[in-house]
Amino acid sequence: MTAHPERPERPESAAAVERPRAPKGRLGPRMASVLGLLVLSPVAAEYLIGYDDSVGALLALLGGLLILGPLYGGAAVLIREAARRTGRGLPTMLLLGTAFGVIQAGLVDQSMFNDAYRDIDYWDDARLPTLVPMLGVSVHQALGFVTGHAVWSICAPIVVIESLAPRRAAVPWLRTPGLVVVAVLYLLASAVISSDHYDTEGAVASAPQLAGAAAVAAALVAAAFAVGRRPGRAGGRWTPHPLLVGGTALVLLGAFQFTPPNWAGAVGAIALLGALAGLMALWSRGAAWGPMHRFAVFGGALLVNALIAFLVVPLEGPTPAAKLAHNSVLLLCVAGLLAAAAVAIRRADRGRGNTPAGG
Repeated sequence: MTAHPERPERPESAAAVERPRAPKGRLGPRMASVLGLLVLSPVAAEYLIGYDDSVGALLALLGGLLILGPLYGGAAVLIREAARRTGRGLPTMLLLGTAFGVIQAGLVDQSMFNDAYRDIDYWDDARLPTLVPMLGVSVHQALGFVTGHAVWSICAPIVVIESLAPRRAAVPWLRTPGLVVVAVLYLLASAVISSDHYDTEGAVASAPQLAGAAAVAAALVAAAFAVGRRPGRAGGRWTPHPLLVGGTALVLLGAFQFTPPNWAGAVGAIALLGALAGLMALWSRGAAWGPMHRFAVFGGALLVNALIAFLVVPLEGPTPAAKLAHNSVLLLCVAGLLAAAAVAIRRADRGRGNTPAGG
């Protein structure tokens, strides 16, 4: 297989940019990345934090991947390909991931508008303190839904899988037929979830709520592609060590996960996310910013949920032993995956003389 640079040189003018294409050569390595994302995305989205009644039930977890893989993993693959094919990077993926969060919680399972979702006991406690009656939306809940999807369902899995194969990190993995297959699988999975919602839930979103969610998602998609391609870097700007970057992300995202479901918690959640976004924007302009820094941010995100999962009480079902086994196995898997990705980035850095790359 022909080696492809992780960040090919591109002209400054957007009009003159040649859009990257899926590289020719062996399909196997690229498909391994696609399959990895199809699995890691639903695991990070649903299984890692261990809140559902499938915790500890291996057959139920494996069976769930038949729907959740195309639902979350399919969306992650499509978002990743859309960004890479247009020469864009993480800012575009984050905005598209946020749009996915609005679509998922607002249009597909409609949990954002549901006043008794799945008859969860604590739903009112989480929803009512920051409910805006005119919109039928709880602000703190909405922040949790949308951020959870943007960070844990989409961007963290993308960054980790890309980090495992740094040479393929900035190039498309799929050609048009592959994209069509993934898109169809995503739409089918979304239809299954939406149909189940209409069949089993007593509350469904109103037409204005659905229209509002669709409009917000469309605006986020437009913003994602209005974001310029990778900005220039300031040669003299300080860039912190990746461990500091990852530790900062772990602390801020961990604090975000523990914000209380009230207005103070909503304001605190916005402040924490704003602080992390601001630091990433500042630090990523430094000349030394590279794949290891980006990996540290989203590797830290995965560790947050892998660790706090031990404190989460599932909806029902698992014995304490089954829950402990579930949380422990996934923590070990995350740790092993992150270690392998860090080694891959180090090897790639040595191979290209420690020149930062990846966006």
